[in-house]
Amino acid sequence: MSGNKTAPTGASVEDFLQAVEPERKSVEAQELNRLFCEVTGFQPQMWGPSIIGYGRYHYRYATGREGEFLATGFAPRRARHSIYIMPGYQDYSAILARLGKHRLGKSCLYVNKLADVDLDVLGELIRAGLKDLDAIWPVQPG
Repeated sequence: MSGNKTAPTGASVEDFLQAVEPERKSVEAQELNRLFCEVTGFQPQMWGPSIIGYGRYHYRYATGREGEFLATGFAPRRARHSIYIMPGYQDYSAILARLGKHRLGKSCLYVNKLADVDLDVLGELIRAGLKDLDAIWPVQPG
């Protein structure tokens, strides 16, 4: 069985944030980092080349597949920020209705720019995702 392709790298989060392009995305990524640190209480860690994760959890599926993955985090992409709220199968529609302009993936929220969303509501969503994840698989600091 192969492991996750996305794993902690030990790379510098600060260096990564400074290098994000365009500059507006870099500023927004630094703002997201502050929000995630405040909300989670966890130190950021690079997962793969472009995801900043906060906390981790160990999962084991009924199939026997198991591994470690980030509990929550984000990736500042050129077109939009990908925000990882785990687990992606919970119903957060009441919170999302108050968030602002966004799109959804399975365990991912896409935001074009931070001005499009209410950061207090995003913090509420991050907390809810961590609480729900922790009820299934205990969340640990990075």
